[in-house]
Amino acid sequence: MKQRVEQLRELMQQHNMDYYIVPSSDPHMSEYLPERFKQRAWVSGFTGSAGTLVIGMNEAGLWTDGRYFIQAERQLKDTGIKLFKMRVPGAITIKDYLAQNTNKDSVVGFDGRLLSEGYVKGLKETLDCSLIIDKDLVDEIWTDRPSLPSDKAFKHEIEFTGLSTLEKIEQLKQSNKADAYLLCSLDDICWLYNIRANDIKNNPVLMSYALVADKNYLFTDKSKVEHLELEGITVRDYDEITEVLASLEGTVYVDPTRSNHYVVNAINCEIIEGRNVTTDLKAKKNDVEIKNLINCQIKDGIAMTKFLHWLDNSNGVSELEAEAKLLSFRSEQPDFIQNSFDYISAYGDNAAMMHYKASPETNRVIDNKSFYLIDSGGQYLDGTTDITRTLSCGELTEEERIDYTLVLKGHIALSKAVFLEGTTGSNLDILARQPIWEHNMDYKCGTGHGVGYLLNVHEGPHGFARTPNNVALEVGMIITNEPGIYKENRHGIRTENTLLVRPYSKGEFGEFYNFETISYCPIDLRPVKKDMLTEQEIDWLTNYHNKVIELLSPSIQAELEWVKEITTL
Repeated sequence: MKQRVEQLRELMQQHNMDYYIVPSSDPHMSEYLPERFKQRAWVSGFTGSAGTLVIGMNEAGLWTDGRYFIQAERQLKDTGIKLFKMRVPGAITIKDYLAQNTNKDSVVGFDGRLLSEGYVKGLKETLDCSLIIDKDLVDEIWTDRPSLPSDKAFKHEIEFTGLSTLEKIEQLKQSNKADAYLLCSLDDICWLYNIRANDIKNNPVLMSYALVADKNYLFTDKSKVEHLELEGITVRDYDEITEVLASLEGTVYVDPTRSNHYVVNAINCEIIEGRNVTTDLKAKKNDVEIKNLINCQIKDGIAMTKFLHWLDNSNGVSELEAEAKLLSFRSEQPDFIQNSFDYISAYGDNAAMMHYKASPETNRVIDNKSFYLIDSGGQYLDGTTDITRTLSCGELTEEERIDYTLVLKGHIALSKAVFLEGTTGSNLDILARQPIWEHNMDYKCGTGHGVGYLLNVHEGPHGFARTPNNVALEVGMIITNEPGIYKENRHGIRTENTLLVRPYSKGEFGEFYNFETISYCPIDLRPVKKDMLTEQEIDWLTNYHNKVIELLSPSIQAELEWVKEITTL
C-alpha cells in the first residue's frame, strides 16, 4: 500500500497537486461498489464500505466512522496512512483538514465523477485554493483494474412491483418540481423503470443514468437491455448523458447528494436542487409490494430458522462454513436470487467489529462459549431482507448475559412504539438506546435504515439514528430495528428485525402510527436475564414467537421443538 501511495504522489507532482482525494464511490454515489470502483480499498488496504483517503505530499489520512474504527486500525497498520475518526469529540473533517493545510497557491485534485455535486460545492465554499476535478490518477497505476460486469438486465414484472413504469413516471411528473428530472442513483433508476441487473455484487442494479424530460431516457450499456421491452423509454449509450444534458432548456431537478459533479457540470440551464422525488416514492411500499414482501420475509425466516437450528446442533463449524450453509438454506427458497449484502458471520470478539467480514485469515471455529452473530439478508423477486440474530454458543459470562438482555430491551422498546404523525426516526432512536445508556454504554452507528424492494439493502430517506433526520415516518415505510453492544476484544451483540409502519389510531390529538414486525425468526432467549425484563417485554416476546411459530411451523416441523426450547424464558 505504501508503494501505491507513493506512485500517486509521483502523479500528483506531475499535475502540481498538493492533495488528492480518493473516495469510496462510483459515478452514481453508490454505497456498495462494482469491483472497478473500489479504488480507495485498492490504494489503502482498508476494505470497509465507508471511508475517504486523502493523500498529501507528506501525510496520507483515511477518514471513516465508528462502525470501522477497529477494522481500520488493523488494516492500516504499517501502511503509513493515518486513521482519522469521524463523528467523535474533537474530530476534524476532511474539508477542515484541507482548509488548515492549504492556501491560495495550493491545488487539490480528484475525479469529479466520484464526488457528489453537493460535496464539491462544500469544498469550493471551504477551501481557498485551486481544484482539479477531472483526474482519475488511480486508473493510471491500477493496471489490472476490473471491468464492469456484462450480465443482462431483466424486467421486474408488475406482479411484483404493483405499478407500471409509465405509472411511476407519471407520479414523478406530478411533483411539478421542474421541466426535467436527472437521476444518477442506481436504485432510483431501477425502481422507476422496473428493471434490475447484476452490476454491483448483492445489489440488483444497472450502471446507468436516467432523464425524464420531453422523452424518458435510459443511458446505459445498450447490450444489457436490448432484449427488453421498456415502456416509453429511449435507450442511449452510457456516455451520451452529458451531451443530452447540455442540450436541455428550462429547469432540471437534481439531487446534489446523489449526482456526481462531472455530470451536473454539463447542465447549461437552470438547476433546481432537492432530494430525488423517486426516493420518497419508493420508500413508501404499495399494497402489492407489502403483500409480496411479507411472503418474502416468511421464506427468509424459514431459511434462517433452519440455519440456526443446524448451527446450534453442529460442532466445529467455522464462520465461513456457517455463512455458506445459510446461503444454501436461502437458495432453497422460491424466487431467491442472491445475498443482499456480504454476510457478517462473526464469533466471539470478531463480532465486536460491526461490519466484520470473515476471511481465511480471520476465520474462527465456533466453539462452546461466547456468542455467534449472523447479520445477513437475501434478494428475492418479491423483496429484500436484512436480519441479525446472536446465538448463545454455550457458557456465557454475567457481562455477556446483561449486555444481551439490554440489547433485547432496546429492540423491544422500539418495536412497541406508538407515535404521532410527523415523527421522525431521530425522534424515536432514543427508545432503543435508553436501556443501554442507563448502563453507560452506546453503539456508534444508527439503529435502523430503510430497505429496498429487490434493491439496495440500505435505502433512504428515513432511518433511526441520533443524527438529526427531518424525514417523517409514513405508513408503508420499511425500516430495520437493530440496536447492539460492541466491546473490542470481548463480544458483539445485535438483534435485528424489519418493521413496517402501520396506521394505529386517529382521534382528537391527530393520527398515530405504530410498527408491525415483519421478520419472522426465533430470538434466542437462553442468554436472557429474565429478572431484567418487565411483564410487557415478556408479553411482547411471547406474542412475537407465537406469530413466528404460526407462520413458519408448516415448513419447520423438524426444527419446531428446538424453536420452542430456545424461546422459552
